[in-house]
Amino acid sequence: MGQLGFSEMLVIFVVALLVFGPKKLPELGKSLGKGIREFKKATEELKSNWEDHVKDIQQPLNDVKKDLHSMGQDLKSDFYKSIESEHSEHTSQQTQNALEASHPSESAPESAPESTVPKEHV
Repeated sequence: MGQLGFSEMLVIFVVALLVFGPKKLPELGKSLGKGIREFKKATEELKSNWEDHVKDIQQPLNDVKKDLHSMGQDLKSDFYKSIESEHSEHTSQQTQNALEASHPSESAPESAPESTVPKEHV
């Protein structure tokens, strides 16, 4: 619905004048003004109250968000550490197997040639 122009307001005023009469019209204007003022005041108060409640709720939500983020970072860190430890265990096992393979066993003849690769590089 659009805004009221001058002609529409004039028609409303004339109808109100005819229906209520010239003596009652100022009283109706005052009461209408008071009603509009109280309505605006109530809506502003409601809006202010709503914003206060949102602020009260927002802080705990931000705290929970930070906690969840830190938990996610901790899980990620622990996951990478476990992968690294598994990788290092696997690598050390491979190194040990390679060392055992490069050294002759006690049942093998002692004339077997030794590897020319140093132990650190195996």
